[in-house]
Amino acid sequence: MNDLLGLTLQAHGGLERWNQLVMLSVRAAFGGVLWTIKGKAGMLDDIGVTIELHREWTSHSPFGASDHFTVVTADRVLIENTDGDVVDELMQPRASFQGHTLQTQWTDPQLAYFIGYGLWNYLTFPFSFAMPGFEVAELGPWEENGETWRRLQVTFPDDIATHCKVQTYYVAKDGLIRRHDYDVDINGGTPGAHYFSAHTTVAGITLPTQHRIYLRNPDLSHEMEPLIVSIDIRDIRF
Repeated sequence: MNDLLGLTLQAHGGLERWNQLVMLSVRAAFGGVLWTIKGKAGMLDDIGVTIELHREWTSHSPFGASDHFTVVTADRVLIENTDGDVVDELMQPRASFQGHTLQTQWTDPQLAYFIGYGLWNYLTFPFSFAMPGFEVAELGPWEENGETWRRLQVTFPDDIATHCKVQTYYVAKDGLIRRHDYDVDINGGTPGAHYFSAHTTVAGITLPTQHRIYLRNPDLSHEMEPLIVSIDIRDIRF
């Protein structure tokens, strides 16, 4: 195993402990300008999120209406109500974003797909990197705010829905991931710099509870305004 990945896995609780767990649920409050741009302001102010840890599966509740919930996988989005009726469905959701830019508004299933795969990625790293098909390599170090961070380049397998094929994670001396760079392919390749803070440990697993996402510049700096997305996590239960 790559030694930087090994350090990071251990800092977040260890792969052995992770493999003993099956599901994770949280409450998530989303902010930032993205949701207004996409025509979905207020839909994600406070939602419940449940994920499976060892396959890409996410559910949100409530989603829109108080009795609606989602089931999101890499190839399907389903919105149902609590009576068991299908409210909306989108097969092969990624194809529906062809030609989109940052300003393109989304349907409800497209929103569910984006936050579904996004939260699954954010809540399962770095443990997902040990799954079959992932490739990792260490890049040169990065200096930021007086700290030196090691950088882990991760290449995702084709069967995992994610922002883009190759992404970069910045690891502090304590082994915790503090920053994550990617381009959002379904959003016209919008470059993101995603920062993690306020880490907490639950059931032996350490994960960040504050996420702040900014536009990334070509020199890897980022614009402080506008704040594109914020995510605040609470009520973490494995």
